[in-house]
Amino acid sequence: MLSTLTDRSTGQEDKRRLILDAAVRVFARKGYHASRVGDIAEEAGVAHGLLYHYFRSKDELLETIFRETWRDVLDAVRAIEETDESARERLAGVAKILLRAWRRDPDLVRVLVREVTRSSHVQRRVEEIDQAFAGLERIIARGQEDGEFRPDVDPRMVSYVFYGALEEILTGWVLGQLEDGDEQIAAAEQTVIEVVCGGLALDREAAPL
Repeated sequence: MLSTLTDRSTGQEDKRRLILDAAVRVFARKGYHASRVGDIAEEAGVAHGLLYHYFRSKDELLETIFRETWRDVLDAVRAIEETDESARERLAGVAKILLRAWRRDPDLVRVLVREVTRSSHVQRRVEEIDQAFAGLERIIARGQEDGEFRPDVDPRMVSYVFYGALEEILTGWVLGQLEDGDEQIAAAEQTVIEVVCGGLALDREAAPL
């Protein structure tokens, strides 16, 4: 009985993942608003009724993609936060994970940049966003406490500056405005770290307002 239940649960999760992956491909190819539930079911190779068994609507599919992706980001930030590396090295680790997502799963990045970042009603319902920023804030604050970063800047504000830079680079790749070869991706990681951590260096003083 236990084996049967486990097999059934695994099969259900496989179907659910199949549908989510299909939704990512369809949203990336056609755009969220032009996509139909039928398109996603056809892409996944499942009946419409089965798709509705797992997801109530196209909107729920998009929200689930966003929520689960941010959970992965949050897990990655937590893992990096728990290392013994310097704050600069930790931020570099986060930058690598986010920017190299363009190589790992460009369709997912397209959906996140084109659809989710412009969907405020989805973002308001995802607590993982604030948790990820809180992780970045703790990394920066720890750098300040350890004397690695200057103490006269708000770590929360810096976390938004840092993530905003990464998101804009990803947007540039999605829109074809920036070159995205391996060398350019490595250069982007280095640039963000040099700019952000350079501005946080102890020998930098705040400019008068």
